[in-house]
Amino acid sequence: MEAMLIAATDLVALLSPSRIEALADRVRGSLSAERDGNLHQLVTTPAARAALDRLIAAWRQTEISGDVLAGILVGAAYARQQAQRESSVELVWTGPTTPFVATRRTEQVLLDLIHRAQSDLFLVSFVAYDVSSVVDALNAAAARGIEVRILLETSASQGGSLSVDPVATMRRCVPSAALYVWTDRPAPFTEGRVHAKVAVADGLTAFLTSANLTGHALEKNMEAGVVISGGHVPTGLRAHLLALIETKVIRKI
Repeated sequence: MEAMLIAATDLVALLSPSRIEALADRVRGSLSAERDGNLHQLVTTPAARAALDRLIAAWRQTEISGDVLAGILVGAAYARQQAQRESSVELVWTGPTTPFVATRRTEQVLLDLIHRAQSDLFLVSFVAYDVSSVVDALNAAAARGIEVRILLETSASQGGSLSVDPVATMRRCVPSAALYVWTDRPAPFTEGRVHAKVAVADGLTAFLTSANLTGHALEKNMEAGVVISGGHVPTGLRAHLLALIETKVIRKI
């Protein structure tokens, strides 16, 4: 039973609610050994076919009727929709892609997050340069009244670890942004670095990524991340970053 529930959960994550309804209609009134071919006609991707195969194999190990399986599928699809209304997590990938998993690129997600911001944006990156599309989006956001805050690693001359000066670069490119640094680093963070790469808009959408704000990271490197919409994670991330300002862990420069 557990294997079937897991397989059903995997399957509803790969198919639309309407496709799950169609599958449920086909299994109603049937036994596990029946209508396998009809079921496979409703899935088109390799990942979904594999999940359906696992579901059918698990179903054959039980005495559950098609009516019960239909109920499991519909219930799992409904639960997933409800969870997505509260919070959704999407894989973000830059680099070589495959036909098996649909993803959006890092630059696409970051630009979308900036464009959708309604009140405030907070970006954190180790370095920042050669990102004209992001710079344009940030300036456009600032022009429409969005409060833009950016936390960056500092250059070696300012106590940081970089030979370049991302703070100076960002000040020149996005002059209206509030720039922050982490220079007063008590033990055990004495040799610490601003190595996080995150963005949060309005406390509603958060983007966690391996990618720095650089041209290579947004276009050429193999980078991965997730964008989280809704739920407590974006709210918590925004609150944490603002608390770092309030407690003077990071300071405006």
